[in-house]
Order: sequence, then structure tokens, then C-alpha cells
Amino acid sequence: MEKNNKVKNVRKSEKVKKEILSWVYAIIFVLILRQFFVQAFVIPSESMKPTLKIHDRLLANKIVYKIRQPYRWEVIIFKYPEDPSKYFVKRLVGLPGESLIIKNGHVWINGKCMEPPDYISTPLYYYSDSDGLYGVQNEIKIPENAYYALGDNSINSKDSRYWGFIPSKNLVGKALFIYWPPWRMGIIR
Repeated sequence: MEKNNKVKNVRKSEKVKKEILSWVYAIIFVLILRQFFVQAFVIPSESMKPTLKIHDRLLANKIVYKIRQPYRWEVIIFKYPEDPSKYFVKRLVGLPGESLIIKNGHVWINGKCMEPPDYISTPLYYYSDSDGLYGVQNEIKIPENAYYALGDNSINSKDSRYWGFIPSKNLVGKALFIYWPPWRMGIIR
């Protein structure tokens, strides 16, 4: 009888060890995933409306820009140039080495009007906000290793028009997927 109890205790203790080990592996897996591949973000403002709305929760692919350069019109996540402890989400419009100007609500790159893809529902970009505080009224040259990004809700967005270029080292990833709220779930374009 006593031997049976010892066997049961050993089995129970092995089961507990296996359970704990499973949790440790799961936590390590999630930490590695978050550190190198995917990270969750919450949208705090209306600057990307209607693409992203306040309190949308999204996942970002953190490895993509280690493999390739960002493409124009992608929604990117980056560290705010004036305070790298903060993350921003904007639409990439200007690439390294390009000349850019905003005229009549359109982005002009190297002298050509760049029409955004049809899935961008607010293609007009203003060169100033509602207070007329900032803008790109003269052509600017984007430095090498830097990018230029705008909010889709141009009139309500503090973006590259306000604080300038995004150093390539500040890029965190590409916005992939809205996972919350459930009725907004979907791929971000």
C-alpha cells in the first residue's frame, strides 16, 4: 500500500514537472516570437483613420524589413524620431533619396504625381493641419537611410510633415492584421 502511494506521488510529481516545463517552453516561445517576429500594438489616435481607428489592436511583422526594403504605401510601425520610446503607425510615402512635395492634395515624387492604390480611401494629403502649422510646400530631398510617412487622416495627423524624416534604424515592422475588435478583424493594406 505504501509502495503504491510512493508510485502515485512520483507519477503526480512527474506530471506536475511536465506541466511546468510545458508552460516554460510556451513562455519562451512567445517571448522569442515577440522579440524577433511579431508584436502587438494599439492605435491611440485618429491619425490613420479610416484604415485604422482608435483602439484597434494590430499585429506587426518585425522581420520583414530585415529581409527587404519597405514599399511605398505600406503601413509601417516605427520608433518616433523625437522620442524612440514611443511607437507610431503611419503610411510610407517617401523612400530614401527621393524628392518629395505635396501639391493640391497629392504626393509628388521626383516630379511625378504618385497616385495611391485604390484601397486607400483618403488619398488627399494636405501640406498643413487644421491650424496651418506645418507642411511641405517646397520640394524636399529625403536623405539616404531615411523615410517619409503620412497619416491617412492627413488633417489630423502629426507625421513627417511635422517632425521630419524617419531614420531607417527606427523602423520596427509592417502592420499586418487587425485582431481586435472582432468586427474590424482583417489584413491591413
